[in-house]
Amino acid sequence: MSDAIITVENLGKCYRLQHQQRERYTTLRDLITNRVKSLFGTQNSEPGTQNSEEDFWALKDVSFEIKQGEVVGIIGRNGAGKSTLLKILSRITEPTKGRITLRGRVASLLEVGTGFHPELTGRENIFLNGAILGMTRAEIRSKFDEIVAFAEVEKFLDTPVKRYSSGMYVRLAFAVAAHLEPEILVVDEVLAVGDAEFQKKCLGRMEAVASQGRTVLFVSHNMATVRALCSRAILMKGGSVGCEGNVQNLTDMYGAVEIEDTETENIPAGAHRPGNTGQAVFQTIRICNITGAKTSQLYLGQPFRLTLTLEATSDIREAVIEVGLVASDGTHVTCSRTLDGGAEPFPLPRGRHEVTLEINAFLLPRRYSFALILYHFDGHIIDWVDQVQSLTVANIAEDSSDTYRFWPSIRGYVRPEGVWHLPFPQKGARVK
Repeated sequence: MSDAIITVENLGKCYRLQHQQRERYTTLRDLITNRVKSLFGTQNSEPGTQNSEEDFWALKDVSFEIKQGEVVGIIGRNGAGKSTLLKILSRITEPTKGRITLRGRVASLLEVGTGFHPELTGRENIFLNGAILGMTRAEIRSKFDEIVAFAEVEKFLDTPVKRYSSGMYVRLAFAVAAHLEPEILVVDEVLAVGDAEFQKKCLGRMEAVASQGRTVLFVSHNMATVRALCSRAILMKGGSVGCEGNVQNLTDMYGAVEIEDTETENIPAGAHRPGNTGQAVFQTIRICNITGAKTSQLYLGQPFRLTLTLEATSDIREAVIEVGLVASDGTHVTCSRTLDGGAEPFPLPRGRHEVTLEINAFLLPRRYSFALILYHFDGHIIDWVDQVQSLTVANIAEDSSDTYRFWPSIRGYVRPEGVWHLPFPQKGARVK
């Protein structure tokens, strides 16, 4: 008998897609013919339409095993099949074919507030959600105080959850799922809604769950988080398992592929956008060197300029833009905000706008992408798009006279402009 707590064998999930195309024009003869056919039940489509169906396999021949106590990261691009896989493992969706064996109770957190009733209070939803997860009332009561303390919603415990912010929702949902001692904890990319302090608490809780011998499946687009939490990774590609194994190797591979697919100036329609409200969206991002020429490659020490366009569907009184620099391994290197230097939030009227950011950071040779965040001054996210555009910083400086044109050993991401004071003269040192 296998010691695996999760066994997936040749799993497949197929959806039937309906397509309806309008004919260019319909004649009176066509209308009369279709009406007569409909009287005899031989015409199923509306006049002037052509129907077709197509099978779409969201998952194809997926097989893997996960042992008890493993923390496994499920990574891959949008549409790779990650969420479909977790829904099947959580028994929310039935597979089309294949077999899954689960040896233990599963608690899943796939969407913010899954299993919550908006009209019920936080207190009532803890008991409701716990019951949905298969817990008795006594088990829920024994963990109740821990759940409330972790979620930090004591003041709003008797308030209907429909009045909760998205952050309060996810805190309570995660607290219930993580404290009811499942053998298998399944977590999709919902932690992006929480703030940095809450994400840290969640990671600590998942580490504690894993240290108790329980199994965690974790889906995330943040490769740094996956590496910090997971012991193994599964990379999904086009509904299938691309490869599985060492988390460092797979996250590096994923980062390279993800950035390769973001070379265009337009932000892809399928880009990962946690927290988008629809009030405004980033549309394009363009990298230029200091002369204004569009580029995707810089040399060591070169400054560059980002030009962003965004479309606002309504007036926003106090807006803030933040641009984060992300290394290909998912590490967030640094960021710049419109509030830097003591500036105030700005009004963003409805319409299309273009903003420019000049960056003088001395980036070390690596591949980078950008995270773009637009939010209200009070912290509520308006649009957030991860891993867009690609920037490669090369090792050789453009000016061959630069004394730093080549570094044989590169560590880190940014080189600070330090000032050294040595007790002995340096050969070739510049004297001011």
